[in-house]
Amino acid sequence: MKAVRSVLAASLVLCAAAPVEAHHSFAAQYDANKPVTLKGTVTKVEWTNPHARFYIDVKDADGKVVNWNLEIASPNYLKRAGWSSTSLKQGDEVTVEGSLARSGANMANASTVTFSDGTRVFARSAQDNR
Repeated sequence: MKAVRSVLAASLVLCAAAPVEAHHSFAAQYDANKPVTLKGTVTKVEWTNPHARFYIDVKDADGKVVNWNLEIASPNYLKRAGWSSTSLKQGDEVTVEGSLARSGANMANASTVTFSDGTRVFARSAQDNR
């Protein structure tokens, strides 16, 4: 019986730790001293926790299309800020301002998204604003 309790307790600890491990700090993954502005077409939107994200195709200096992965706030925060899961759609033309990933990958944390009609919305949660 003691062994069963020990296994159960260990399982509960591991389950509780998984979401904490899944979340990361802004500073660990992104560099606030490396701002980026990207203009492109939305190719995919993922309305998931702990952060929503979307992808855009951007033409580089050579005219080659490069897909960028852009992290934004959590769906819960975005909803409170006026976003919905359909605010950003595949095919939308957007300009994104944010901070580059430290890894050098085509990834950034988006702080603002400006739509083709000029509407500008904030995309970071308050604790992520840098």
